[in-house]
Amino acid sequence: MQNLPPTGFLTIGTSDLEYRMIGPQPADAPTIVMLHEGLGSAHLWGDFPELLQAATGAGIFAYSRTGYGASTPAKLPRPVDYMHTEALDVLPKLLDAIGFRRGLLLGHSDGASIAAIYAGSHQDHRVEGIAMIAPHFIVEDISVASIAKIKTAYEALGLKAKLARWHRDVDNAFYGWIGAWLDPAFRNWDISEYLAYVRVPIAILQGVDDEYGTMRQIEIAQEECYCPVDVTVIPGAGHAPHREAPGAALDAIQEFANAVLRVEGSQGRAA
Repeated sequence: MQNLPPTGFLTIGTSDLEYRMIGPQPADAPTIVMLHEGLGSAHLWGDFPELLQAATGAGIFAYSRTGYGASTPAKLPRPVDYMHTEALDVLPKLLDAIGFRRGLLLGHSDGASIAAIYAGSHQDHRVEGIAMIAPHFIVEDISVASIAKIKTAYEALGLKAKLARWHRDVDNAFYGWIGAWLDPAFRNWDISEYLAYVRVPIAILQGVDDEYGTMRQIEIAQEECYCPVDVTVIPGAGHAPHREAPGAALDAIQEFANAVLRVEGSQGRAA
């Protein structure tokens, strides 16, 4: 596909997926494909895609997966291998549909896990690196405990109204995600095996105060990966460093992207 409008929908399989496209087209420049978190969407990234585009000169493509944002609702309950389905079936078709030629995958939380599965299962020469914000490779006790608390916040403390701003069918987004994570079978979810097959540089950003994961996730990447792993630990940030410490997060991703992609015309960030 050529000349993507700035916003719109792509039909992938049986779903219409909303997207945002910022900067040059995939056919004309390296592209950073952004994969959102478990309750995220194309628009919940806020202005971070625009900041990233200005800092790198790359094209930025962010989309909402099935069940999120304005995309087609998901069939519930989600299976515990829903991230595998996204990485192995949906993402390859999406990259082809947008005319992706070269660039990075940038994922947050669930999106980071999807990027890791994709890179470890597809020797895709177009993907030259992956950047992961607060990735999950295994399920930790802290993850399950924090997600259980979110259910109360959603149903009794006003979180539903906040999330409804970003999702056309907020119950579909929320219960699809939390249902999988709180399924007892999900405790055995483990994607660390994919890391050994990643053949491109990796950048990981981890907030010191992440309430959904510990530094054990970073240790797993360092133990399993044969490729370079650049780790940035961000003080004062929790699970979403790009929102809680955007300057530090942007600096780290910009430096990684510019080193890997060597985008001509990259402006860099003003001091």
